[in-house]
Amino acid sequence: MELRVQDTFPLPAPLCSRALRGPRALLRQFTSCGGRAPGVKMRESRLLLHLVVHGAAGPPREMAGRGDEPQRAAWLRQYYTQRQKRLMTLLIARRRRSSCYFHPRAWPSFRNADWWERVVLKDFQPRDWLEKFRMSKETFFYVCNQLRPKLSHPSTLPLEQRVAVAIWHLATNVEYQIISPLFGVGPSTVQNCVKEVSYAIVLLLKPLYLRLPSEQELENMVRIFSARWGFPHCIGALDSLHVPIHAPAHLGADYCNSQGWHSVLTQVTVDGLGQFWDICAGFPGSMENNTVLENSSLWVLAREGHLFPTPPKHFMGRAQKYVLLGDASYPLRDWILKPYPEDGTLTPQQLQFNYRLKRAHSVIENAFLRLKARWQILLKCDDCSLDLLPTVILACCTLHNVCEAHDSPFNDEWLEVIEPAEFAKPCQPAPMSMDDSNAEEVRELMCKYFESCGEG
Repeated sequence: MELRVQDTFPLPAPLCSRALRGPRALLRQFTSCGGRAPGVKMRESRLLLHLVVHGAAGPPREMAGRGDEPQRAAWLRQYYTQRQKRLMTLLIARRRRSSCYFHPRAWPSFRNADWWERVVLKDFQPRDWLEKFRMSKETFFYVCNQLRPKLSHPSTLPLEQRVAVAIWHLATNVEYQIISPLFGVGPSTVQNCVKEVSYAIVLLLKPLYLRLPSEQELENMVRIFSARWGFPHCIGALDSLHVPIHAPAHLGADYCNSQGWHSVLTQVTVDGLGQFWDICAGFPGSMENNTVLENSSLWVLAREGHLFPTPPKHFMGRAQKYVLLGDASYPLRDWILKPYPEDGTLTPQQLQFNYRLKRAHSVIENAFLRLKARWQILLKCDDCSLDLLPTVILACCTLHNVCEAHDSPFNDEWLEVIEPAEFAKPCQPAPMSMDDSNAEEVRELMCKYFESCGEG
């Protein structure tokens, strides 16, 4: 249901009388109600709380003191009504821009660090930690301890609170101006926390949870991929992630993708469990997947022979490199397989190959859904600069692996915020001139394997 300015609620009678005496009296009345205004629904109470917190300025003194008492009361009533409507309009606009998902809950009204220390640390239940930080309390403090070497410098905020501010923003995509009064800090402090913690995650956690696998780990990945997805000799799936952004000044054409919206492009590789093991982030959305691939470290590693065991493992009676699964936007190589073009002339064996490949490739599509549902800043980056965004993307992918490795529960309700129709995925087929003619033998070899296995 679309929110409208006409849906704004009037102040209840007790709060109206307090409002006439000034914002401090209104704040005392609201606080005495335990963060819930009498006669006002929970959603409206939260908006009213924002009105109260930001309504400390009051009307100009020279205007408030003019005229007799009835005229002054009428003028004040009109002033606060107009102020309320302006703030409501602002909040509604912000809510429509933000894709955050809320489970409304009223906590007592505390100021500054009191809310973090007396509510979050003491009163948050396991469900609250999972909802706001996308991880359990134990995993949160594990992350804090891992980041301590980088974040242990003197600061006015405790390390845990700085990490909480950053992760709260990454998880909910709530704007800096909304988070700042919650933690009792300024918007610039929230921005600094996001930047500082994101860099620390990439520096300290990424080498542990998002790195190139060893030869033994590659063999384990092949077994897992074959067991879970029925595709042999495969170490992962390859695809691109487009993160929507506002059009940058003077660079709009560079970041406008083939679907007509602006984005930052990231190349991602996942294993059979849906965990990321290679990320190349920060490309303009107008670039095609095959161009990004040729400029990535993955391409260099494969070309120099460092991505696969030497000599290659045997498959179907011949030495064969491990393969990655891509879609039509990638070139066909002896280590990258993609479906046959479905032009109506495919054989049953080729159709079976396409079915098997697309089914196995869905592991990365599912990983993207879980990534964006858990870290909703990737649904639309409004507050993040282009310079910081690649680091934020890497931090979110690293935290995804941390949560998956520590078995943090995933709430399927988070998927409700994702609207596939809003941002259609760009996919430009790679030109056939980029395909390796020798790689066709690998695809035919896979067709023979699936034919020998029968339908599945």
